[in-house]
Amino acid sequence: MRKTKFILLFVCILFFTCGCKKKYRYLNFYNYGDFIDPEVLNMFKKEFDIKVNYSTFTTSEEAYAKIKSGAVKYDLVIVSDYIIEQLSRENLLEKIDFKKIANFENIYNRLKSKEKKFSVSYFFGTLGILYNKKFVAKPPSSWSILWDKSFCDEIFMLDSQRDSITVALKKLNFDLNTRNTEELKLAKKELIKQKEIVQAYLCDVVRDKMILEEGKLAVVYSGDAFICQQENKNLDFVIPKEGSNIWSDEIAILKNSDNLEYAYEFINFLCREDISFMNTKYTGYTTSNYKTFLDMPKEIKNNRIYWPSDDVLNRCVNFKYLENFSKIYDKIWLEVLAH
Repeated sequence: MRKTKFILLFVCILFFTCGCKKKYRYLNFYNYGDFIDPEVLNMFKKEFDIKVNYSTFTTSEEAYAKIKSGAVKYDLVIVSDYIIEQLSRENLLEKIDFKKIANFENIYNRLKSKEKKFSVSYFFGTLGILYNKKFVAKPPSSWSILWDKSFCDEIFMLDSQRDSITVALKKLNFDLNTRNTEELKLAKKELIKQKEIVQAYLCDVVRDKMILEEGKLAVVYSGDAFICQQENKNLDFVIPKEGSNIWSDEIAILKNSDNLEYAYEFINFLCREDISFMNTKYTGYTTSNYKTFLDMPKEIKNNRIYWPSDDVLNRCVNFKYLENFSKIYDKIWLEVLAH
C-alpha cells in the first residue's frame, strides 16, 4: 500500500512538472520590421534562458512617438542615429556602460565616437537612387533625374519624411540638416512639383516593385538596393554628385529598463561576429561589425553598394536632431502628402 501511494505521488509530481510551461526571464525589444534574423532571437533564448518579446515599427518617427507616449515599456530599441540623439536629449535613454559590452571592440571605428554615449551601431548605409539599367541609359549623376518627366509614373519615393525632404534639399544643393525656412519652402515646392510624376511613396514594398520591374527609379537605402541587386542584375545603385545621407541604425537601452542586465547581454550578443553575420545575411543590410565584414566573401566585400568607398562616404553626412525645428519638417511633409 505504501509503495502504491509513493508511485501515485511520483506520477503526480511528474505530471505537474512536465505540464507547466517553463518560465523564462524576458526582455522587451522594439525594432524595425524584418530587421533581425528570427533565429537569432531563438538562439539567445536557448543560450541565456532569456525570452525576447519582439515588437516592430515601420519608421523611426513612429517608434519615437510610441516611446515618448509611454504607452508601452521597452528595454531595448533600434532606431536611426538622429532619433537616438533626440531620445537622449529628452532623457529617455540609459547611458551605455561600454565596459559591459565586450564585443563592442568589433564595431567599425568609423561608427564609434567619444560623443556617442547612448547607443551602439547595428547596421549602417547610405541613401541613394536604385535604377534599372535596361531603362536608364547611364548611372544617374544627380538627384534631378527624379524630376524627369520622361520617367512619369516610373519613380518611387520613400514614404519617409526626413529622407524624401533630403532628396529635394540635396537636388537644390542645400544642407540636409538645414534650419533655413526659405530653403525648406523651396524643397517643399520641388516635392509638390515632382509628385505628379511619382508612382508611389513606399517603404519595404519598393524592393518587390523594383525587382519585378514595376518602376525604373527609386529612392532607397543601400541595404534594400543590395537585396534588389541580388534578385535582379539589371538593378544598380548610385549616390548622386550632390551627396546624401549616411545613416546608422543604433541599439539603445530605454531609461529605467526593468531588465538592464539582460539588455547588456543582448547588445553584446548582437555584436558577436557570428550573430552579426546571421543578421546581415538575413536582412542584406551592411553590418557595423568590422570583424564580420572581414570574414565575408570577396563578392560582398567588393560590392560598392554593401560597403561604400571612402569617396562616397565623404560625400555623405549624418542626420542631426533638429529639436523644435523638426515641427517645420513635419508640417512640410504633411503639406506635400496632402497636395
